[in-house]
Amino acid sequence: MTELTPISLRRAVVNTSSEPGVPHIHGLHHWAYRCRDSEETRAFYEGLLGLPLAAAVYHDRVPSTGEHCPYYHVFFELADGSYLAFFDLLDDQPYQQDRNTPMFVHHLALEVDSRQSLDDAKRRLE
Repeated sequence: MTELTPISLRRAVVNTSSEPGVPHIHGLHHWAYRCRDSEETRAFYEGLLGLPLAAAVYHDRVPSTGEHCPYYHVFFELADGSYLAFFDLLDDQPYQQDRNTPMFVHHLALEVDSRQSLDDAKRRLE
């Protein structure tokens, strides 16, 4: 395997637009995905990856629309204070990929502190 040179995608830049109505976005609060089973998802992200479960909520209705759609919404906290979140729609159905989009496009890339840390985690998961 070819060794990759790490690159930093982080820049300490805040949206400083002075244009009226443009919000100052300071970072990501959370990114949400669908999951088939919230307990299975918790076991992986909390138990195997060590991300603490920060919140879990249940709703019968979608708060923004009032639509009846029971679900659990679980949040795992990342070191930067943002969250990785999942919706369990309680129908035992997994996420379905868009057939028009190649599989490599939809992914989650987590930053770790070192290559050694990544290799250690990989061995632990194997």
